[in-house]
Amino acid sequence: MADGMGTTCVMVFLILGNIFGAAAGLALCALAIWVAVDQYKLYPIASVSGKDDIFAAAWIAIFTGFAFFCMCVFGILAAAKKSRALMITYLILMLIIYIFECASCITAVTHRDYLVGNSNLVKKQMLKYYTADGDSGSRITLTWNKVMNEVECCGTDGPVDWIQYNSTFRETFGTDYPWPTYCCKRKNNYEVVNVEACKNGQNTTIFTKGCFNHIESVFSLYTWAISWYGFAVLMFMFWLLILAMVYYLML
Repeated sequence: MADGMGTTCVMVFLILGNIFGAAAGLALCALAIWVAVDQYKLYPIASVSGKDDIFAAAWIAIFTGFAFFCMCVFGILAAAKKSRALMITYLILMLIIYIFECASCITAVTHRDYLVGNSNLVKKQMLKYYTADGDSGSRITLTWNKVMNEVECCGTDGPVDWIQYNSTFRETFGTDYPWPTYCCKRKNNYEVVNVEACKNGQNTTIFTKGCFNHIESVFSLYTWAISWYGFAVLMFMFWLLILAMVYYLML
């Protein structure tokens, strides 16, 4: 009688845990989709550098999040039926998904540090590809124009980037334009306030802050969504698997 009551109690907790696990899996899937869609449109910066693993991790998390949801639903069925065969299937598949999610979290958090640990990689890429020919040059140019216009910033660390270092932009425009016109402040109709004053570097007509803080914050936000929430889900799933193992041994 006591064993029967104990098994029933564990079954109830396991079913409740799987309900929460299913919700957590769907939330992980939704967050991963948000990262993969790239709302801030900074994927080219990661792609051209060859360090787009944060987005690769997002695609893995889409799979693992939905897989966790499906397996938690299956786990509810397996627990309710008190079937050892269904429970061992549940445990094996959950363990496989767990390993994939571990890979997703570790990939995102480690490559975030490489990409935006400091501004040097982003700056080097900007100087090399901005206004360059080819697909990479086109994508980087459009991305930087969008960032500088919307965030009201200039260069990676500031306008000085364009004159302190050699760049494709300088080779193309020489001394006519010390920095792109997207570094210049604009009116409500998007016309540059004063082109000549901007070219001369007057603070009232040029964006003086760099764009790196914005880029770093976006990739950190993506990493939080994939890695840190993913780690939280993994911690919950770990204890859920322990509970499932106990229940399996009690059957």
